[in-house]
Amino acid sequence: MVINRILNKLFRGEELPVSDSRHQLGESGESFAVNLLKKNGYEIIEQNYRCHLGEIDIIAKEGDVITFVEVKARGSEGFEEPKSAVTPEKQRKISMVALHYLKEAERINEKARFDVVAIRLFPEDPDAQIIKNAFDLAY
Repeated sequence: MVINRILNKLFRGEELPVSDSRHQLGESGESFAVNLLKKNGYEIIEQNYRCHLGEIDIIAKEGDVITFVEVKARGSEGFEEPKSAVTPEKQRKISMVALHYLKEAERINEKARFDVVAIRLFPEDPDAQIIKNAFDLAY
């Protein structure tokens, strides 16, 4: 699994090429997030939903609520506070893509919210958390 390879390299103090490490970290983070969400009762509807407005990492359902999930994975360079993990500009972009999805899927009248899965991949202390209702609809 990619996440194990990244953790093993970090344990040994090896550096990953920047483009490879970001790409692998992103893929690993999303894979880890999907598993975490499933373990916490979420049903995954779609991953990497794209439209002309942008992309949403994960669209899931928890009970009767559609959740638009942004994944933030960090390696050894630091870990942002959950509230600052997604910038206001990114919140607006995710909000517009979410509205597009709801309209396209004819789910505009369903309950929805924005969650963030914050993951830190420190070799000595990996950690992840689901932040429900991380931000409100922004436009």
